Amino acid sequence: MDAAAIAAPGGAPAKHEILNVKGLSAGYGPMRVIHALDFIVYSGERVGLVGLNGHGKSTLFYAIAGLTGWQRGSIRLNGVEVGRTRSQGPGRFTHLVVRQGLALIPQGDEIFHGLTVGEHLDSGAFTPRAWRERKQRKERVLAIFPPLVKLMDTPVGRLSGGERRMVSIGRGLMAEASLFLVDEPSLGLAPKAGKSVMAALMSVELGSSAMVIAEQNVALLEGKVDRIIGMHVGKLKGEASAALAFQTRREL
Repeated sequence: MDAAAIAAPGGAPAKHEILNVKGLSAGYGPMRVIHALDFIVYSGERVGLVGLNGHGKSTLFYAIAGLTGWQRGSIRLNGVEVGRTRSQGPGRFTHLVVRQGLALIPQGDEIFHGLTVGEHLDSGAFTPRAWRERKQRKERVLAIFPPLVKLMDTPVGRLSGGERRMVSIGRGLMAEASLFLVDEPSLGLAPKAGKSVMAALMSVELGSSAMVIAEQNVALLEGKVDRIIGMHVGKLKGEASAALAFQTRREL
């Protein structure tokens, strides 16, 4: 058996490493945000990454995508080394990481306000295969987010906050990805809208892919994902729970 695979219970197919991060340090300018971090994600997993704002969740995602100012350490995606120093500029190799199987869904309204919902979803089909399959992929996205069906010709700048978040996540789901990094999906949303967005993420059929969701509200993740890991001042704190989140707030 592949050394990067682990046995699954009940005779299910073995799980393989989608992401393997070793000794990662990353930051911007002189500031170090991530400190010698190790992190492994297996196929079929949904992993919650919880911690307060400013403790490194987004920076970890940006480092995996090659968007930090600088970084050191190893990042292997689907067995291929994608970690690089940023000495030649952040983002230089991000398109290669995307082609290797990464979909980064950033926090907030990182959208193109002048595009319609349909055009916006098309923009997420970056690789040739995803572009060829964009009709079928849009059908899957609309099955996850039914409110978007009647809004396909509407400019996204006219949508509500919850609808814009659906579009942003839907764009990421259009990608040909084996790893989905979802950053703060409930940020800025009303509690009901945040729960709806999280429920939609839980309904995504991963198959042999994996999903990591960064979130401050651990209650939205408990009982819904396979693992929850705490993050504090740029380091992972192991398996997390609501109690750990409360402890982290007290430490601050």
